[in-house]
Amino acid sequence: MQKSKQIVLGLPKGSLQEATLKIFGMAGFRINVSERSYFPSIDDEEVSLVLVRAQEMSRYVEDGVLDCGITGEDWIRENASDVLRLADLVYAKQSLKPVRWVLAASEESDIQTVKDLQGKRIATELVKVTERFLREHHVTAHVEFSWGATEAKVKRQLVDAIVELTETGASLRANGLKIVTTICESTTRFVANKAAYKDAWKKKKIDNIVLLLQGAIAAYNRVGLKMNVQKKDVKKIQRLLPALNTPTLSPLMRKGWYALETVVEERIVRTLIIQLKEAGAEGIIEYSLNKLVY
Repeated sequence: MQKSKQIVLGLPKGSLQEATLKIFGMAGFRINVSERSYFPSIDDEEVSLVLVRAQEMSRYVEDGVLDCGITGEDWIRENASDVLRLADLVYAKQSLKPVRWVLAASEESDIQTVKDLQGKRIATELVKVTERFLREHHVTAHVEFSWGATEAKVKRQLVDAIVELTETGASLRANGLKIVTTICESTTRFVANKAAYKDAWKKKKIDNIVLLLQGAIAAYNRVGLKMNVQKKDVKKIQRLLPALNTPTLSPLMRKGWYALETVVEERIVRTLIIQLKEAGAEGIIEYSLNKLVY
């Protein structure tokens, strides 16, 4: 029996792992991750998975060890990797929003701007990006790699400032730190090896996976709404709907009535349903979405 063709896909191990597996699940893939294995199983015989730290992903994709993978834009820049950026998947550890790498110092520090870092010591995982940022601002400082517990190093006076990843800034504030400036923003990227992407079969397989992932992300935190509406109330109800696209309107067998269907953000539904009911909508149904493909 001939073995099926496969692409080797890298999934990020660490902070992005849980969110990535959730998005793949919404996209229709069943992935099983064993605690002791770096090779998850997937219900697609044309895909072989490998768990790799996001920090290293783009290097392995560039070198051809992986055909494609998921990593952050920050680590692509840090490694200066020559990979194809096929899609911006826009999700982070806790949300679908971009994350920021920020320069932070003690709240009691005199450091107010990047210029105040002249001659200072900075700790970060994002060494090369930080060094480029300082050069652009004509600042000379010592940037050292941090193996962890970066936020505590300012408090212990091991360094004068840090460059750290944040989504909300809450952890920095809790450790007595203030944000001085943003170094860069980063979103999650689907990247591919240039040689692999020239292979027609691999290109088609990779593009199909990207399409499904983008559909899952587009559906994230959105729901579908169905309802029955009298003809006289259609315009009034349509004005209430912050629709993704124009709502679908279909005539019912019941004379003078229509079935209206649309997609909205889940956070507004509990208020919106009450407004729709008051405007004359009946038989309102809310349903979850897994994918939304344009």
